[in-house]
Amino acid sequence: MSDFKKILKKYWGYDSFRPLQTEIIESVFSGRDTVALMPTGGGKSITFQVPALAMDGICIVVTPLISLMKDQIDALKSMRIKALCVHSGMTNIQIDATLDNAVYGNYKFLYISPERAKTLIFRTRFAKMKVSLIAVDEAHCISQWGYDFRPSYLLLSALREIQPTVPVIAVTASATELVCDDIISKLNLFKPNLFKKSFARDNISFLVRYTKDRENHLMKVIQSVDGVGIVYCALRKECDAIAELLRENGYSAVSYHGGMSYEVRTKTQEQWLNGFTRIIVATNAFGMGIDKPDVRFVIHYSAPVSIEAYYQEAGRAGRDGKEAYAVMLFDEDTRRGTKQHLQTSFPPIGKIKEIYEQIYMYFQLGIGDGKGECFDFDIMDYCVKYRQFSAVVLSSITILQKNDYMYFTEAEDIPARIVFTVTREQLYDIQIQERGLNEFMQVLMRLYSGVFSAFTKIDLSYISSESGFTIKYINQSLISLGRLRLLNYIPAKRTPVIFFNEERLDVSNVWIAPQTYVLMKENNEKRMEKMFEFLDTTDKCRSVLIQNYFGEKLVADCGKCDFCRKNNFIMSDEDRIVKILTHGKLDIIQIVSRTAIPENSVKHILQRLVDKAIVTVESGLYYSIT
Repeated sequence: MSDFKKILKKYWGYDSFRPLQTEIIESVFSGRDTVALMPTGGGKSITFQVPALAMDGICIVVTPLISLMKDQIDALKSMRIKALCVHSGMTNIQIDATLDNAVYGNYKFLYISPERAKTLIFRTRFAKMKVSLIAVDEAHCISQWGYDFRPSYLLLSALREIQPTVPVIAVTASATELVCDDIISKLNLFKPNLFKKSFARDNISFLVRYTKDRENHLMKVIQSVDGVGIVYCALRKECDAIAELLRENGYSAVSYHGGMSYEVRTKTQEQWLNGFTRIIVATNAFGMGIDKPDVRFVIHYSAPVSIEAYYQEAGRAGRDGKEAYAVMLFDEDTRRGTKQHLQTSFPPIGKIKEIYEQIYMYFQLGIGDGKGECFDFDIMDYCVKYRQFSAVVLSSITILQKNDYMYFTEAEDIPARIVFTVTREQLYDIQIQERGLNEFMQVLMRLYSGVFSAFTKIDLSYISSESGFTIKYINQSLISLGRLRLLNYIPAKRTPVIFFNEERLDVSNVWIAPQTYVLMKENNEKRMEKMFEFLDTTDKCRSVLIQNYFGEKLVADCGKCDFCRKNNFIMSDEDRIVKILTHGKLDIIQIVSRTAIPENSVKHILQRLVDKAIVTVESGLYYSIT
């Protein structure tokens, strides 16, 4: 235990762990398969990063989002922890070198996407790695009952066949009991330890306001709460309109959504994170991986499609433990808009196939072509050309992606690419005045064999390390060779990209798996109805409703939500603990989990209750009402 605390202090600067982190870490370190349910902001990554640093070997971390992967890698590297990642924007040479480093380079972490697990090159190298732990992040994605089912996650159980003794930890922020059971089954976990931190957020007031004037109510909330905040909207145009409305009323506000360029989104996010902007108005594209502790309010101008989504987004408030507010502005227009959003997320199968065919046509790919190729994808240009709505196109691509036909990312690192415009033989006959360019071309031909036949991805850092040339010189030399019309050079950039996992099929052979469409649509419709039930309920504590949804039964009213305030039901921490114990005996950790009251406070309150003979303690461990 002391070693874990030393690691925590050395790398993160904290003196102690949050509730449940210690138990999860000890479970992982002992070699047990482990499932950890910890709410947004609960410190999930520490539960596998700390034991991995204490164990011998490399930890494989599976995560679905490239942006989160890179954020985690950057954070680890900033702490001088050796970490790697493999993603679809890398060249084959880069992937090969990275996996070699994972085998031989004494690295502690390798981050991969779930799709990577099925590739032959990864599975071959994985067998050679000294793996200490497999960490599956966003583990709800493996369950068809989860709110973001991804079939590629089902491939992860095959890794255990290669290294069956390696323990697995599956972590997620929000999962029902049904999803938990499915995670354990799909990952083939062996008698796993299951840890569930309470979904109560004691410092957040959950408020639902039914109002026909959302704009006016939005202003009232922002006027009454100090500090920075997030306003969530369903539509991009709504984000822009609300941000403009806030600016017109004197507030520092910016909008953030997928229709903006990567550079603009990055600048917008940085302004808000660094305190130069007070309010960010965003679609749900914003927030994953953002750990800003001092968010004082999250306002939903549009209703999310599920309690899971609502809880994650609202949970971005108050991560510093101080008082915060999650306010839902709701009316019948919001209800209709949420239903319409869900319908847009599942276009008719015929429309999905039409878009599948058009995308291949857009890149002039015939039947049997395209496998393994990637292209810059200007989705708005495509929509104009084929007269499609961008929201329907993005939803269709998402479903095609879940069926492994293609992969789309709105912000991807695209490596530099070159192709010679002359043959190797012609090149020998060409006399270039500048001697250094001749030497440089020899380096290119030695490092990249396919540069005369097709565009080839190149890595300027790799060329520099192999040749001794500076990156600046390499870039200038490539530009010079381009001007001499000896090669075509496309510099590295960040751009929306589409990858084709399979060759183009005749549209009649495109098959959409039921679990990625029919079942997912049915499950999402049920979640939406649960969301509406939550919003329509006026006779029960909001926090209790959320906790009940995630399977917590013996929970106390929060005393802070709109129901509790309306009924003047402000319950003290002591009263909340007494109420919890009326349902049966509990230990301190269970009480902390179900009330979200800090452990030290729980201990002091329990001692007072024992002294008053209100509570008895059994074996110095379990507490119950006298």
